[in-house]
Amino acid sequence: MSEADPLFATLRQSADADTVAAIERLVREAPDRDLCRINVLAFAARHGLSEQRVISAFLHAARLGLFELSWNVLCPSCSGVLDAGASLKSVRNQEYCAFCNAGYEPTLDETVEVTFTVSPRVRHIAAHSPDELSFHEYLRQLFFGSGVDLPDDYLQRMDRIMLDAIELPAGEKAQVSLQLPPGEIVLFDPMTHAAHFFQVKGEPTAERRTTSIAYSKVKAPTETTELPPGPLRITLDNRSRERVLPGLWISGHEMHDLMGRRRPFLTAKRLLTNQTFRDLYRTDTLEIDQRLKITSLTFLFTDLKGSTDLYERVGDLVAFDLVQTHFKVLNEIVADEGGAVVKTIGDAVMATFPTPDRGLSAALKMREAMDDLNRRANTGDLLLKIGLHEGPCLAVNLNERQDYFGQTVNIASRVQGLADARSILTTAPVVKHPEAAAILRAGGLNPTAEQRAVRGVAGDVAVYEIP
Repeated sequence: MSEADPLFATLRQSADADTVAAIERLVREAPDRDLCRINVLAFAARHGLSEQRVISAFLHAARLGLFELSWNVLCPSCSGVLDAGASLKSVRNQEYCAFCNAGYEPTLDETVEVTFTVSPRVRHIAAHSPDELSFHEYLRQLFFGSGVDLPDDYLQRMDRIMLDAIELPAGEKAQVSLQLPPGEIVLFDPMTHAAHFFQVKGEPTAERRTTSIAYSKVKAPTETTELPPGPLRITLDNRSRERVLPGLWISGHEMHDLMGRRRPFLTAKRLLTNQTFRDLYRTDTLEIDQRLKITSLTFLFTDLKGSTDLYERVGDLVAFDLVQTHFKVLNEIVADEGGAVVKTIGDAVMATFPTPDRGLSAALKMREAMDDLNRRANTGDLLLKIGLHEGPCLAVNLNERQDYFGQTVNIASRVQGLADARSILTTAPVVKHPEAAAILRAGGLNPTAEQRAVRGVAGDVAVYEIP
């Protein structure tokens, strides 16, 4: 831990003091399993800390080497980790969960989580040597995603839903003999993600049935075997170069209840829409030709009206200072609302937010901030036009920058182009979002709707002006 002392001293210079203190206590005092794939939102809730400050602190800590950041692809059904990598570059467009016998297209706001594990140079924990973890601890620490809220009696519950579990070293064989009860039994290995289903039904038999299952690096398709209740002998053959941990699960209410307990987790979308992450990690996120889907993201575009005239009217130096101050104010508001500035184009800003209410709140704050800036500068020259839209998009890498592509981006940009001076224009997905609508009601703001033609969109679009 002595090596961590200067790292924590550095961290205190860039992150919230209370958050750093809580992280330092975690690293020094917590049991090993609490330091593997940390759910930072649960950490924030447990300590009564701001989620934004906790996310920022863990990002700075990871950049310093206190933690290792992991992007985990989850099965949306069982929330098991199907794949994990140090960056989004490892995420494929298709994944398959053998345990649930289903395929999925990963989405950054639903099935890719971001977790933090303490670095071995700071503190060695059991998960740094996964081959030494027991069956139950491997499941708890490395198979289940951080959004699974495992109960305190996890071990007792696992004992009730497991018929048997084997640790099988590389190149070895073993036999399991058991009495099959009626129902569905799953033979699943969390190391190779290989599964075999037994549909046990019909009249019980005293005749012993036999079957063989082999494990290798090649992921075999999930198979199903129908058997009557009665004795079964399974020969397990580990042909891989690593140990496997096959276990026989009773697929029923108790198993689904155990896995169905969920809590919020840090999604890849939320991290990509975080200003600290964009500042620290920049282009080290996606491959050049990689396209990853986001089902819902809120885009905000701004532009200064008449900025060219501003330079002619007040002079280059004064105008430049005003525009730079405007950028600084907008950046601060975006970060405060949990968003991130994607890029600036001339005097325009493109920003993203995880939810419509965050984007709307930022837009209202921006308008107030520009009024205040004009008063302090004794001018009326900073007139900000703002446009908002929410919808699906693709996360891409364009021009050496993590960017977004799709019709949602186009509509948000063009809605902003319809705005007049000092106006906020938005679309139905934003104003009808429950939390965004609550913000409008609380402020006594009644948006006025108008059907407008938006270039690139067939038919008119309902555009709402926020008074």
